[in-house]
Amino acid sequence: MNYGLIGERLPHSFSKEIHEKIGDYEYSLKELKQDEVQNFILSKNFKAINVTIPYKQTVIPFLDEISPEAEAIGAVNTVVNRDGVLHGYNTDFGGMCALIERTEVELKYKKALILGTGGTSRTARAVCERLGAKEILRVSRSGREGSITYDEAYTKHSDADVIINTTPCGMYPDLFGCPIDLDRFPNLSGVIDAVYNPLCTSLVLNAKARGINAAGGLYMLVAQAVLAAEHFMGKELEVVKLTNEIFDEVYFSKRNIVLSGMPGSGKSTVGRIIADQLDRELIDTDALIVERAGEITEIFARHGEAYFRDLESEVIREIAPLNGKVISLGGGAILRNINIEALRRNGEIFFIDRAVESLIPTDDRPLADEKAKIERLYDERIDRYMATADYIIDGDCDPEDVADSIINGE
Repeated sequence: MNYGLIGERLPHSFSKEIHEKIGDYEYSLKELKQDEVQNFILSKNFKAINVTIPYKQTVIPFLDEISPEAEAIGAVNTVVNRDGVLHGYNTDFGGMCALIERTEVELKYKKALILGTGGTSRTARAVCERLGAKEILRVSRSGREGSITYDEAYTKHSDADVIINTTPCGMYPDLFGCPIDLDRFPNLSGVIDAVYNPLCTSLVLNAKARGINAAGGLYMLVAQAVLAAEHFMGKELEVVKLTNEIFDEVYFSKRNIVLSGMPGSGKSTVGRIIADQLDRELIDTDALIVERAGEITEIFARHGEAYFRDLESEVIREIAPLNGKVISLGGGAILRNINIEALRRNGEIFFIDRAVESLIPTDDRPLADEKAKIERLYDERIDRYMATADYIIDGDCDPEDVADSIINGE
């Protein structure tokens, strides 16, 4: 390959589409086993590559020259082949600085805990030093390589101000993993997670729920890619402008559009319009349940509502890892916190707020097959719909107008 990314497992990677938005070059993903890295690097059959977990330190002995910054950090994520001479750089440093600045996490005079001891943790340490942290501690399960254990972090460093996660915990496909218990750190003012898939990890969600400035790693990924492309192409780019533009494009394309609302509020109709306009797949959670277990009225009659809600939560957990979908929820899906948390890993929730008098009873919805039932449901759920929505959309207009409002995030 000419340009690309090497790593151990890459099904989660967004790097190909990011790089192909930056420059006019084809970018490939290449998975390598540990014992294949040396031969690949020394063969020099590439023009330039990025390096990800777990090989950011592995590649160093096979390079001819390393930038002072990469050497000081002890990790390389960009390798450029110039006439057979391999040059190593670390653009993760600039990417993480850009993410922290964008998130407005303050590190000066703060105590920072860095989760993990790999190449990205070394970068995070250098960033913390550059930004003036007063104390920096790396945390690992083993406590090796100068790190402390998680138990020590809890018992001796609960006064930490900032946590930076550089482990793969919470990364696709393990979306529901969380590397540390934030409740044990009452002084936290910032949380940064280098994981970018899902868009919002459990760690970031937990931090935001506590009112803590927090962000996942997508902006870092884009920023470091733009900086790497400068080395690839041997020219300066408008880094900030390009990073912001590509981040917005990638985030929009990867974010799921999740539609919530009362039965009869038009979720399915609006969802089809949005899916057609954006060329996306429409996923209807009620339809998936019907495929698996039969008609909803029969499920309620035979097994009851609790059984149906369990099926619904199971379906939502399975679709949560997907990117770039339009998801139409059943009317009661927002009742369980686990559903909302799962959907927010990769999506934003749009509540279609349609006046109760406009909602029409339907025979296939046992909780909404009569007008009186709909009115009662609306009164019971309206506060929950409002509380779980990222956006509240006026549903009392043409479906095309509702769809346009959702696409534009209004």
